[in-house]
Amino acid sequence: MICDADQCPYRAVFAAVMEEIRAVPGGLSEYELLRRLTPREDAAGLSTHGLRDSMGLFRVHFVLFHCLYHLQAERAAEGETLTVNCLRIALGPARNRGANALGEHDPLRAYYLDLDNLEHMDATRVEALLGDFWRLFQRDSRRDQALGVLGLEAPASNAQIKAQYRRLAMRHHPDRGGDPRTLQRINEAMATLGVK
Repeated sequence: MICDADQCPYRAVFAAVMEEIRAVPGGLSEYELLRRLTPREDAAGLSTHGLRDSMGLFRVHFVLFHCLYHLQAERAAEGETLTVNCLRIALGPARNRGANALGEHDPLRAYYLDLDNLEHMDATRVEALLGDFWRLFQRDSRRDQALGVLGLEAPASNAQIKAQYRRLAMRHHPDRGGDPRTLQRINEAMATLGVK
């Protein structure tokens, strides 16, 4: 059930969240915002104290993002842009309509505005979500490390990866006076990247 902002059961904390966002014009991370909200009585349920277990972490995160997406729509109506991201929550002037305009469907926004996603979540599903997150994080970390071995950064296309691999393999091949260990690292990086 996607709740109306006026009927939102968390409406009482909107003002506290906005006040803390406005206090840091350059923006702040989700954790920094929660840390600022922790001592506030008018921000009940939005504190770092709730982050002690997986279910608490999910609940606090969900409620905060639910509030932020409601506030994003309110601020847009007032000519401001509210950036909503775990690493950066910031208020700024209105931008031209672009790919992430509020009128367009945003699956993440829809997820957080639907309170059924909070109410029907249990500890087993939260653990599965966290497990998926860490698997993706490790995969991306390994990919970044492999790109680094090749002297590339994300986002690198398969064509760029192949071309760089050929250059490095030629340079470091033992038959051309190169170092076999370096060539082995380059080959391992290509195996990690899965580019053929």
